[in-house]
Amino acid sequence: MRHVFGVLLALVTFAAVFVGAGWAVEKIVTLRASGGGLTTPHGAIALAVVVGVGLLLGVLLAVPAVSPLAAGLPGLVLLGWTALLAVSERRAIQIVPLHAHSFAVGFGDMLTSGVLALAGAAMIIPLFVPSRWRRRYVGEDYYSDEPTGAGLMR
Repeated sequence: MRHVFGVLLALVTFAAVFVGAGWAVEKIVTLRASGGGLTTPHGAIALAVVVGVGLLLGVLLAVPAVSPLAAGLPGLVLLGWTALLAVSERRAIQIVPLHAHSFAVGFGDMLTSGVLALAGAAMIIPLFVPSRWRRRYVGEDYYSDEPTGAGLMR
């Protein structure tokens, strides 16, 4: 059941990266182009959204109770999209959905700058940690794998 919730969290995570981070990056790029900075109210909001998405990714990566699918599936999508960018830049940009919205422009900027490749590489790490795939039991005895007559004090 934990992995089913992990798939649902993966959808939420990808939406947060696509819409949240995409909008914030586009807003920051626009502010920088117009001479504004992150100290303006719009810049502070955009920065807060980027930090929020980063915190979400950090929690999904660090908390062992969360299924590795929650961060791993969006990470695989981001790496796949980056691989498509390496093969065919036009097609990779063309398949970004909702071209008319500002968050799609920001997502495209993150894609072409390599930020999504970096994030995707970090996000797939929990997929390769075997302990993340096993269920944790409450009250688990961490010494249960030792022989009972080891004669060692705990």
